[in-house]
Amino acid sequence: MNRFEDNPELPQDPAHSPDPSSNAGSPATESSAEPLAVSPLHPDMSQLTDPPLVVGRVYPEDLQTSWSWPHLILFLLYSFVSLIFIQGTLVVFYAPKQKGMTSKQLEQYLISKPQFAIGSMLLWYAAIFFFLYVTLSILRGKPFWRSLGWRKIKPFSEGTLPRNPLVYVFTGCGLSLFVAILSSRLKTPENLPVEELFKYRQTALLFMAMAVFVAPLVEETLFRGYLYPLFARSFGVTPAIFVTGILFGLMHGYQLGWTWTLVTVLIVVGIIFTLVRARTGSVFASYLMHLGYNSLIAIAALLGTHGFTQMPKH
Repeated sequence: MNRFEDNPELPQDPAHSPDPSSNAGSPATESSAEPLAVSPLHPDMSQLTDPPLVVGRVYPEDLQTSWSWPHLILFLLYSFVSLIFIQGTLVVFYAPKQKGMTSKQLEQYLISKPQFAIGSMLLWYAAIFFFLYVTLSILRGKPFWRSLGWRKIKPFSEGTLPRNPLVYVFTGCGLSLFVAILSSRLKTPENLPVEELFKYRQTALLFMAMAVFVAPLVEETLFRGYLYPLFARSFGVTPAIFVTGILFGLMHGYQLGWTWTLVTVLIVVGIIFTLVRARTGSVFASYLMHLGYNSLIAIAALLGTHGFTQMPKH
């Protein structure tokens, strides 16, 4: 007797029990003798429920993105068009009245104007952030900075790198010093495009300010916050670290006159930044390294040129 049954079965009266021999040939008796496939009191629940859903790969929190490759293609198209539009508009405003200037002379003239040389980059950065904010935050209802990897650094106890922000700042400074020593031993051409900016003191000062206060924020958000998670989900973490670092180095190729020794050095720097981002799960860590890296460069440039008043000779 089951203690969960409300009406336990009573023993049958022998006088009223059916004679087994009287229904021996009855079809109903034969069919009732067969065991039921499913008990009416305990049905097979697997036949009453939907088949289990196949769950896709679960990514860690720092690789969970709301964008995909079509969004990247649209982003690249928007970035290119917006850069052409911004620079074209500023050229109309700041182009010299003098006619007959060569393209080289026009370039030198525009570089001497910080409103164009620095202003065009700041406006372009603002346009890029506006696109990302609208498409990733407003239209999708996601927190902007956290979606792009800006979160607290994971504790060291979880097998990652230290949490202390100063560690990353000073590590970036050390990396910058190492790159400076290495670059001094490399044979590089004279008059790199980035050095043309330093011929004009006001432009050079604003460029260094942008390199410290703006560039690390923008570049880390784009490369380590936007591109790296997409690459990691598509190719894996290790290939994504290298791809992101390569793109980071190539982005600075024009400034370095496509001197491949210097571009390769910056590719390695980009790989290191991305590796830190991957190990800590936070763009904040790679940003602090980038900040320390650029800060030491700016300080060395200011001291070495006496505030861009005495340019060193090659």
